[in-house]
Formats: sequence, C-alpha cells, structure tokens
Amino acid sequence: MDNEKKLYRAFLTLKSTKEVENFLKDLCTAAELRDFADRLEIARLLACEELPYREIAEKTGASLTTVTRVAKFLKSRSNNGYKIVLKRLNK
Repeated sequence: MDNEKKLYRAFLTLKSTKEVENFLKDLCTAAELRDFADRLEIARLLACEELPYREIAEKTGASLTTVTRVAKFLKSRSNNGYKIVLKRLNK
C-alpha cells in the first residue's frame, strides 16, 4: 500500500472530531489548516450562496486563483469530494 493510501486509511481510524483535530494539528502547519478550512468555506459559498468569485475571494481572504480552483473541483465529476462533504455537513 502506498503512503497516500495509508494516509487516507489513517483518517478512517479516527473516531471523533477531537481525534481528527489532534491528528491534523500534528500533520499540518497552522497555515495549511487555515488553507484547508478556507477552501471548504469557499466550496460552501460557491455551492450554497452562489456568490461571484471575486466576492468570495474578498470574503475569505483567498486568492481568486484558489476560488477558481475550488470551483473547478465542484463542477468536475471526477472526485466529488467537496460535494460529498458539503452534503453530509448540511444534514
């Protein structure tokens, strides 16, 4: 099993929000965590509020390039990761 698959499986072993938080804080820098959180918020804004890209960039402090990249993944049919997470968070 390659290292990426091991990482994905590691997340599946975690049983609580606190465990995920602790693992991510060990794994990532504070800036990386902020970037991940910003991307998820960008995805939410794109999917739920349908704001213009420039307004989302201003609201989140992310670059227009990042907003465009997140939008591309939301529109893509390849991974659907953002779509799955947003759907499950809205339940």
